[in-house]
Amino acid sequence: MDNLTHSLVGLTAAKAGLERMSPWATTVCVISANAADADFITLFLGDRWTLLQHHRGITHSIVGTIAIGLFIPFLAYLLELAVASIRKRPRRIRFRGLLLASLITSATHPLLDWTNNYGLRPFLPWSGRWFYGDFVYIVDPYIWLLLGVAAFLLTSNTRAKIVAWSALAFGAMVLIGFAARPRNPDSTPLRIALMIWIVVLVAVSAGRAYGWHRRFGPKTALAGLMALIVYWGILGSFHRQALANANSTAANVAVARGEGLLRAAAMPTAASFFRWQAVAETDQAMYRFMVGLKDVSDPAGGVLRFPKPTDGEAALVNKSEQDRRARILLGFARFPIARVDADNCVGQALVQWADLRYTEPGRGRGNFSIDIPVDCPTR
Repeated sequence: MDNLTHSLVGLTAAKAGLERMSPWATTVCVISANAADADFITLFLGDRWTLLQHHRGITHSIVGTIAIGLFIPFLAYLLELAVASIRKRPRRIRFRGLLLASLITSATHPLLDWTNNYGLRPFLPWSGRWFYGDFVYIVDPYIWLLLGVAAFLLTSNTRAKIVAWSALAFGAMVLIGFAARPRNPDSTPLRIALMIWIVVLVAVSAGRAYGWHRRFGPKTALAGLMALIVYWGILGSFHRQALANANSTAANVAVARGEGLLRAAAMPTAASFFRWQAVAETDQAMYRFMVGLKDVSDPAGGVLRFPKPTDGEAALVNKSEQDRRARILLGFARFPIARVDADNCVGQALVQWADLRYTEPGRGRGNFSIDIPVDCPTR
């Protein structure tokens, strides 16, 4: 998930009661909720492929989560001890309370990241197996809204904070509005989300004027977290139906082509409950299509087929796997597919790799695809 979501979870958890465990607890909760993404430092130690290899790696594992949960409060304790020594006052931090708050909020990071289709590897360094929840889109404006409302009501106690929250809300709506531009195929759900945002923010602003933020206190934060759990339950239920439809459609396509279905997945799309992206693999090809929650006989947008390379093309694909970038992409990709672009292979061929979760061969999209030139056998 994005770091705004992680920050809101940490802040809301603090306001739900963790902040009472020790001074500095709110700051530690927000930092611990985000700290796993410190693996982005690998971008500066190598290249973007180094980042792909290590992102959502050890810092998102069980071992890494515990280490982060211990390290952040220890660092805060040492810092506060130094401040107390310089100012010649007693230390205020209660280390045990800070430790418990940090361990809880650091655990929310891999939990949130598991819910989407990017996945994570919780058993590193012993196992590099990826796990995927597949029911929450990687950036969800409804989660921003649920947790943001609770956090706003509980922290907007000064004019400066109200201005900061207003700027954050405006920035979020600008991002949603930009994503909802007409050229985007997911624009309709995003436009609906934007309208819901406007209605809710107007209602919350009016509610704050009437003292909602003083009436309920920490219960507001607990209500926000409970609403998130309920929301997850709804999305999980929809995902089960979408996955059943994806398997049914993929099985029908495989039978029609005389292929054997190996696996299928249904993954969320931006701000939509009823439109899911499906990817399926058979023994001869991979397929990409959209499914809903009802009719499975005619997938929205049709079915795109990506045949697996065979014979001479397969040999070129195998050659391309010797490239470091291809090895990293294959270690990450859930549905890797290759396409060979070669004119009778006189000189070099171009092997186009892609992870079908995010893009297709020949369509560049960051680290999710790569074109690798390979020498033809005649050379």
